[in-house]
Amino acid sequence: MKRRKRCRKHYRRSQKILLVGEGNFSFSASLARAFRMAVNMVATSLDSKDTLLTKYGRSCEQHLQELKKKGWLVLHEVDVNDMNQHPTLKYMKFDVIVFNFPHAGHFGLQETQTMLKEMHKDLLRAFFRSARELLEKGGEVHVAHRDDSPYNKWKIEELARENDLVLKEKVVFKKEDYPGYENKRGSETRANGTFPLKECFTFKFCLETDNND
Repeated sequence: MKRRKRCRKHYRRSQKILLVGEGNFSFSASLARAFRMAVNMVATSLDSKDTLLTKYGRSCEQHLQELKKKGWLVLHEVDVNDMNQHPTLKYMKFDVIVFNFPHAGHFGLQETQTMLKEMHKDLLRAFFRSARELLEKGGEVHVAHRDDSPYNKWKIEELARENDLVLKEKVVFKKEDYPGYENKRGSETRANGTFPLKECFTFKFCLETDNND
């Protein structure tokens, strides 16, 4: 009898997956419940563990405990700007790297302001540059992103192309595909609050050389 494949939407237990910029780790936990044991998964946050528990409280602590039980590697204080130089990650390669709803923060600015838009774009440029160094041959970079105004003005496909990553597929992102996932604002204020998920897609990028094979 064939062993049942453990998967959730685009992701399978057999893949080496890196998740970055996790908030309360509810997305990672959703995958973990589908995969059961999965020792080739890595989930990371920009914040320290203490900061996360202050922001998100008990739910975050429960998700972290669940990931640990299921064999995931969890790393804190991982900056996507230079994650390819992280003392642990720099020795690893991944089939899929996932960054859900990247955001540089608000800093008292409005999303429509040019300065904040440029900060978001700088964040994604650095992420793509760093992520491409951690990809296995044939690997993919996934970015879940709102594609309505003003977020579509970030032009993430252009930012990816600057780092030789090309769009392979663009599929609708549905929160219900990931039971238990709670999208968090994560900013200085209302960190534990959610934000509207309108016109959301998962953009799947691959290295241009792989796309031409």
